[in-house]
Amino acid sequence: MISAFGVALLALLNIAWWIVLAHIIIGWLVNFQVLNLQQPIVAQVYFGLNRLLEPLYGPIRRVLPNTGGLDFSPLVVIIAIIFLQQLAVQMANA
Repeated sequence: MISAFGVALLALLNIAWWIVLAHIIIGWLVNFQVLNLQQPIVAQVYFGLNRLLEPLYGPIRRVLPNTGGLDFSPLVVIIAIIFLQQLAVQMANA
């Protein structure tokens, strides 16, 4: 039986996963010029997600090697979220 803490933790990790995924997709759409940062709503969402996720991405970027134009820090964050979700489920079921 999963405790209330486990359910809340899984919900927060699920929300974090969706936020990172939205940031990745919006970043691609901006880079491929499907979305334009001159549009106020697009700019607010894009820069808001950047400000929200930069504390997670910054330390990871300092550790990862420079890969030029590719940023692997969102991938590392998503892998960490999936790992934490699996760990929370295993701890709740133990």
